[in-house]
Amino acid sequence: MPSSIITIESPNWVIDKPNLDWIHALCSGKVLHFSNLEFEVSDQEKSLFVPEIQNPKARNISVGADNVLKGAQGNEKSLKLLRELIFRYRNSANSLINSLAPKYSPSLKVAPTSFRPFNIEERKQSWRADDKRLHVDAFATRPNYGERILRVFMNINPNGVPRVWRVGDSFENIAQQFIPLIKPYSPFQANILKSFGLTKTLRSEYDHMMLQIHDAMKSDLSYQQNSHQSEFKFLPGDVWVCFSDQTSHAAMSGQFMMEQTYNLPIDALYDPMSSPLAILSRLTKRKLV
Repeated sequence: MPSSIITIESPNWVIDKPNLDWIHALCSGKVLHFSNLEFEVSDQEKSLFVPEIQNPKARNISVGADNVLKGAQGNEKSLKLLRELIFRYRNSANSLINSLAPKYSPSLKVAPTSFRPFNIEERKQSWRADDKRLHVDAFATRPNYGERILRVFMNINPNGVPRVWRVGDSFENIAQQFIPLIKPYSPFQANILKSFGLTKTLRSEYDHMMLQIHDAMKSDLSYQQNSHQSEFKFLPGDVWVCFSDQTSHAAMSGQFMMEQTYNLPIDALYDPMSSPLAILSRLTKRKLV
């Protein structure tokens, strides 16, 4: 078992008693792995497990905060079933996070819930979008000023196929390696991006650095092959949780996955000093937001 993966035996999505060791592991960038949570898929819902359910022009099938189903195609019955499946997963993930880390609950922002029916190995993507390369999550159009990205994944493959991940080095080691390569932040450029609608809000220096680190990791093939990393196979039924802006990860293979994203303000964290914002601020010795 890689040291970056913490396996937890729990039969229920509701954790009876919060465990501070699990929470501190999560905050330090480790992955919490739940190996036996129950999530039943009906015979009717199994008909949804085909790649054709997704619009080929969409990156994923998702339901956002507006509760609108996006990225799917099919008849009315299939789309209704799919929306219900995604909502049921969202409710399960909410139960897990709210009981696992109750301090987060008042501040937790529920972001899109997705169903991913494509085979990872068959997707043709640019190097920047290729999630088979080790990376930490950062978004070009959505600056978040250090707000955390918390994700709950589940392998829902009906054919026994694992979802294979690589998990990489600590965020601090990654930052120390790639900070020297980061281009200087330009407030002028940030204003131009916002004025042309290329970012939803003004890009902060923190968001600039996170994007540069994301791109530098993915573009460095030597780093992809030779950096500290370990492989783990998440079996069908497995659920895993991580801060994906901190945990270096790559999805190597697998098909059919559920995923729930949350956004979390820095001041809601159990350990704010372990966040990427705190680490980058300390290493650069300046305020980044």
